[in-house]
Amino acid sequence: MKKYLALFLAVLMLAAVFAGCAGKGTSTGTSAKEGKVFNIYAWNEEFKGFFEKYYTVPEGVTVNWIITPSADGAYQDKLDEALLNQQSASADDKVDLFLAEADYIQKYTESAVTQDVAALGVTDFSNTYAYTVQAASDASGVVKGVSFQCCPAALIYRRSIAKDVLGTDDPTEVQEKLNSWEKFDAVAADAKAKGYLMTASEAATYRVFSNNVSEPWVDADNKLQIDPAIQTWMTQAKDFSDKGYTQDCDIWSDECTAQMFGDGKAMCYFGPAWYFNFSMGNAQDAEKGCFGDWAICEGPQAHFWGGTWLLAPAGTDNPTMVADIMNTFINDEEVCTNLVKNEAQFSNNQKVNETVAKDPSYGSDFLGGQNDIALFCDLAKNIKFENHTIYDQLLNEGLQANWREYCKGTVTEDEAMSNFYKYVNEKYPTIVTP
Repeated sequence: MKKYLALFLAVLMLAAVFAGCAGKGTSTGTSAKEGKVFNIYAWNEEFKGFFEKYYTVPEGVTVNWIITPSADGAYQDKLDEALLNQQSASADDKVDLFLAEADYIQKYTESAVTQDVAALGVTDFSNTYAYTVQAASDASGVVKGVSFQCCPAALIYRRSIAKDVLGTDDPTEVQEKLNSWEKFDAVAADAKAKGYLMTASEAATYRVFSNNVSEPWVDADNKLQIDPAIQTWMTQAKDFSDKGYTQDCDIWSDECTAQMFGDGKAMCYFGPAWYFNFSMGNAQDAEKGCFGDWAICEGPQAHFWGGTWLLAPAGTDNPTMVADIMNTFINDEEVCTNLVKNEAQFSNNQKVNETVAKDPSYGSDFLGGQNDIALFCDLAKNIKFENHTIYDQLLNEGLQANWREYCKGTVTEDEAMSNFYKYVNEKYPTIVTP
């Protein structure tokens, strides 16, 4: 996929051409002159479901979803190709809104392929979480999009297994027993002794470590660097694999998600609200699942994971609808409340979240009645968006995949790292590797 970087560089060059005509005083009062086809690019159907439930599409407008899975950069490739052709595309083929993740959002916000949402009429960020605005802004502070969710992440544990291993399933007591990596590793041995897995994948803890790095993947001289936090994960992954505390598989694999069924043996997963809402379907299976047998606590280390940002592409012929969608999903309190109470989301509206957190009648059925919003409100206070690069998605994926082969014993440690460096050279030839 050497075209990956070259394609986006072409996008950047073309962006300079049409940047001047995009966002030049576009007002929210020009809807009559706007397009009747609205194209949204995404990598899965999560936001599509929320959009179709909670957004009223203007009469006469057709919404098209162009969905491409994100693995191996496929979604970015598809999106970059469309943005490359944005200026010459017919009105009905233009990108009107596209979604991006934290792992690569800067690639688009720092480019003229996106535009200032304030010029479109998105100006009220008073209730959003600061890091979500920061992540969607360029180096000059120009905001290019919004996120409909905030993503503090937690340790998600199986209550029945916790009772057997720890003697309790109470979130406060479980947190006390798992509030450091030293305790977490020790409990992993106890879980193994009772026939359980501590995690369903050696990569289950990866995002906790990668979200706590002190330096980005690539330094100012474009040299690859592996942060000490990532190195600590690598050590833990190999140790857990060797001792049988986990499985050698990708976190999105069938092998990993099978452990979410009622007969699964894995005690711990990690993730935000979107993870147990959108990615733990097996646990929610009516016949084979274990709905209600889960709870959350902060775990060994605070972190956040992912999030979905809605970005405004330059050249859209539907600026009014773009702004209306963004404002709806961050400022419409009814919609944000529905996201929390009906969709198990942690919204990007602090007022709504804090109201639900204080509601004594609210509790997540999936989490056995626990008020997850109360915990997430506390965890969200200290989220920082830092040490990210435009390369994060593929570097994160590549390291995990190549290190897994070492954990499995199919290659040596030196071979695993050599293979990772080759992978980096193929994906991003400009990055200097050891």
